[in-house]
Amino acid sequence: MKGLKTIFICSNCSYHSPKWMGKCPSCNKWNTFVEDVISTSSDQPEPKRKSMLSGVPGENHAISYNDLEIPDYIRSGTGLAELDRVLGGGLVHGSVVLISGEPGIGKSTLLMQISECLGESRKVLYISGEESGGQLKLRAKRLGVSGKNLYVLTETNLESILKEADKIKPDIMIVDSIQTIYDDMIKSAPGSIAQVRESALTLINRAKTDGISMLLVGHVNKEGGIAGPKVLEHMVDAVLCFEGEKLQSYRIIRANKNRFGSTNEIGVFEMSDKGLVEIPNPSEMLLSGRPKNTPGNCAVCTIEGTRPIIAEIQALVSPTSFPAPRRTANGIDYNRLCLIIAVLEKRLGLKFYQNDVYMNVIGGLYLNEPASDAAIALALISSLTDKAVPDELIAIGELGLSGECRAVSNLEQRVKEAARLGFTKAVIPAKNIEKRNIDSNIELIPIHSIYEAIKVLVKADSE
Repeated sequence: MKGLKTIFICSNCSYHSPKWMGKCPSCNKWNTFVEDVISTSSDQPEPKRKSMLSGVPGENHAISYNDLEIPDYIRSGTGLAELDRVLGGGLVHGSVVLISGEPGIGKSTLLMQISECLGESRKVLYISGEESGGQLKLRAKRLGVSGKNLYVLTETNLESILKEADKIKPDIMIVDSIQTIYDDMIKSAPGSIAQVRESALTLINRAKTDGISMLLVGHVNKEGGIAGPKVLEHMVDAVLCFEGEKLQSYRIIRANKNRFGSTNEIGVFEMSDKGLVEIPNPSEMLLSGRPKNTPGNCAVCTIEGTRPIIAEIQALVSPTSFPAPRRTANGIDYNRLCLIIAVLEKRLGLKFYQNDVYMNVIGGLYLNEPASDAAIALALISSLTDKAVPDELIAIGELGLSGECRAVSNLEQRVKEAARLGFTKAVIPAKNIEKRNIDSNIELIPIHSIYEAIKVLVKADSE
């Protein structure tokens, strides 16, 4: 078509190229170029965009650092304490939050639920580009949403959305989803890199200049990342990821980025017929189906932000007839599992090279802190020797390559959580005992290395 030109854009860094390339010369990523169509007509001048700070097109001046004022951000509770925890205390006035997750994970359900609480004191505009008004009404009725101060707009044209926002003047805007919004000024299809980038930038400008709290829903690609340009995650204030297996009822929401709070907090929900139900005590949920007196099972207390969570680690070590044994890790880093197996083989002489090893963390949690090393090692040794770890014992500690057990942080908080849930013994690093006294009714078993940990297992088996 006349006035249109085909180019290729890197989905990671937005680098432009007239032809497709396997490797991006800007960010050195492979297979990131996608085809896009742009307009080459120069009849219409490019519109000036408003500055996010001044609100005036093209006008923003430098000021002295001493003249800067600390903004008094106002937070609004969403009605879900677990979501408020992840956001850092609530939804910040004038912030832009991007929520991503697999199809059917519950993103629209979550946004419809928080609309009920936010609508009690503020005006909410729900923009749906994927569902009709009748479908939204049906979901709201099922969730028990009254719809107070809630306005629904089924539109995908960006200009029409902004006109309606000017008319309603909402305090909160929900866009479901950003991949369905398109701008008439861009001659590419909705969902393309150019459309997602420009539509998101226009909406973010509106949120900053008018003080609107905005929630954007983002699709994910087959690799699990957010669809569209990587710059989309840089433009927003917070990126929340909704995780969980669709065949299971539990959902976890965590922040990959948060300008107004911590990125270590997680929120745990359970999907029911009435929507998402908060789980204020995830430890009891994760340990509810734990088997008793079973080899290959050990508990560990991990810290997610400010919250201690006790997780269950399961290991299965079985003989293999193949020359290369299999290693499978679910919930922990695969390389970390191989490292711990290597330490046990070298320092204790255990023959894992003759066995397949399967490791799993119950409940969909992902343990990425080293404090879970001791529990992983005990679970592996227990499954290999077929000797059960005592049900009342919990293991906390980081292992080094020499087999030493290193100190961990927040040990007092971990031990108190274990005692609250009925554990009576805790294997902890000896360095933590030397540093401070831990006031708890639980029996503390300090160890200097993995050698002493296996002695605890042998002693418990003899008893």
